[in-house]
Amino acid sequence: MPSKKTDAPKHSEAAGTQTPDRANTNAKLQSLEAFRSDATGQALRTNQGVKVADNQNTLKAGARGPSLLEDFIMREKITHFDHERIPERIVHARGTGAHGYFQSYGNHAELTKAGFLQDPEKITPVFVRFSTVQGPRGSGDTVRDVRGFAVKFYTDEGNFDLVGNNMPVFFIQDAIKFPDFVHAVKPEPHNEMPTGGSAHDTFWDFVSLVPESAHMVIWAMSDRAIPRSLRMMEGFGVHTFRLINAEGVASFVKFHWKPRQGVHSVLWDEAQKLAGKDTDYHRRDLWDAIEKGDYPEWELGVQIVPEADEHKFDFDLLDPTKIIPEELVPVTLLGKMVLNRNPDNFFAETEQVAFCPGHIVPGIDFSNDPLLQGRLFSYTDTQISRLGGPNFHEIPINRPVAPNHSSQRDAMHRMTIDKGRASYEPNSIDGGWPKETPPAAQDGGFESYQERIEAHKIRQRSESFGDHFSQARLFFQSMSPNEQQHIIKAYSFELGKVEREEIRIREVNEILANIDLKLAAAVAANLGLPAPKQGTVQVKGSKPAQSKALSQMNHPGDVGIKGRKIAVVVADGVDASRVDALVKALEAQSARPMLLGPTSAPVKTADGKALPVAASIEGMPSIMFDGIVVPGGQGSIDALAASGVAKHFLLEGYKHLKAMLLAKEAKALVGGLGLKEDKGLLLGDDQNTVEAFVKAVEGHRVWEREAAAEAIPA
Repeated sequence: MPSKKTDAPKHSEAAGTQTPDRANTNAKLQSLEAFRSDATGQALRTNQGVKVADNQNTLKAGARGPSLLEDFIMREKITHFDHERIPERIVHARGTGAHGYFQSYGNHAELTKAGFLQDPEKITPVFVRFSTVQGPRGSGDTVRDVRGFAVKFYTDEGNFDLVGNNMPVFFIQDAIKFPDFVHAVKPEPHNEMPTGGSAHDTFWDFVSLVPESAHMVIWAMSDRAIPRSLRMMEGFGVHTFRLINAEGVASFVKFHWKPRQGVHSVLWDEAQKLAGKDTDYHRRDLWDAIEKGDYPEWELGVQIVPEADEHKFDFDLLDPTKIIPEELVPVTLLGKMVLNRNPDNFFAETEQVAFCPGHIVPGIDFSNDPLLQGRLFSYTDTQISRLGGPNFHEIPINRPVAPNHSSQRDAMHRMTIDKGRASYEPNSIDGGWPKETPPAAQDGGFESYQERIEAHKIRQRSESFGDHFSQARLFFQSMSPNEQQHIIKAYSFELGKVEREEIRIREVNEILANIDLKLAAAVAANLGLPAPKQGTVQVKGSKPAQSKALSQMNHPGDVGIKGRKIAVVVADGVDASRVDALVKALEAQSARPMLLGPTSAPVKTADGKALPVAASIEGMPSIMFDGIVVPGGQGSIDALAASGVAKHFLLEGYKHLKAMLLAKEAKALVGGLGLKEDKGLLLGDDQNTVEAFVKAVEGHRVWEREAAAEAIPA
């Protein structure tokens, strides 16, 4: 609030504190600022001043029933939240996208009447947007965060948006808590820090007080939160949906995207360095792969649960903090998605694309998941604010390929010029057009699934949503030893950034101890806290006790080293013929070898010719590659051995568990660096050695090396 100019208040510089004059002046100024508010000791109220009795649950028709539109508390809360930031997205602001297509593997009419899943000859265009959740548009790609995975299918029956994440669960069970969660994970409001990360007090304060978040948090502390590439991460619909066939038979389903390149991550040290070396690492990787013809592919699958089996599990299908273990319900693959075209304009396409879980087509419908029910309202409401009005569906990237005729003709940014006099239905002036299409007709109109509901209006969480730790325990116990150590280190790093010790203690004793006592003890030791002896609740065992599908180690991919980036490090004196042979061998595997020199200038080969390089080893560090090759030529090896930058390049690659192939002449260089040969550090360039190197790159990391690599200085 502007104030009149006054004399400078007195200040005691010796004591470094305010004098009474200064304190009184500030108090008077703040008393004039009615917009300042202190909620200490105050009741939680609506914006209209009504006291709130239950801020935990949406008003529903029964504890497991659908959410009700009359819930003015939930609607006010989410409406305000949806319009809090303009113009970038409130969450998922940092994103990148690509065009492609989807093709069904067969006719899945027994499962759904959705046309794009019934004809294997049909090509359905798609646009996909990947994103981080927490940070703004200018934040880094490789921060520890959930990744959005949103797909818009432009079907001939209308647009279908499958709006999910690279993790199959979420932090909360009810949409009414979404504003609270995002407020907690976003930069803290008093100083707008930290950007793009969750290692701060408000996030950990919230999740340590909300046990339902435990399962999602352990996913976020795993390697899933720092993917190697957008091309190498799974996608999930998160919620339980329904698929409905032409006979009206419904099945519950969970959607999965399985990447054909496998599920891989960077190491935490790499993630931090990449954030400084290349903030755009993920979007650049996706863009370059598509430009070079290495089109990313995913298979779309579903876990199918007949309605009769809805209650047969020891968890609730409507609970968005739960998975269905694939050992209980395998994933049935329905089709394949290929991304083969980059956008022409980032703003017009990637930034203006508007997704909404409520965009569905006949044959697909919702469940009563209370988080999904709130999202059905929230997304459209958000787009109205962000894109300037209700006509955002007319922006080219959002337009359906199906005809779009309605009686909605006005509002901001209307782009269609409608003919006719009647903007209502029914009408007789324009012959009654456009008209309804009965569901029973061929290519019939959309009909909601007729679910019978008999329940009281109530704000209550279903008791079947009450188990918050058994699946978090399942996740941790399904990890490999390496992955478990990464999770321990992630919790230790994040909680080490928390200023308030009581929050750290609460997270260790009341959350981690209920997941796994060894996990809790290891994190406690790293924080200097006593190890808890037992959990605070009785956790029932999950079935199965372990799930292979949860560990990234079990998702190597099925395309070999296609699209993997291999650094070929050369210097003056390199043997050109051996370089050529190695490059051809890698290209034969559809890898992407890149020649790097001490500088960006060409190097001189052993026979005195100039050999162009793509970049310097300083400009393109090892963290940007999946493997390292050092071709032969004694002069080149000697030059690299005399270069501190080159030695750091090799040490860093070794430390990050990269596959490395070096000429036999480099044996002394390897020994001098203190590196040890293993199944991923190979000397030689004969066919057998090259094949072993390719096999090591396929595995993404040389995990057996991790203990030895930790002894290498950072």
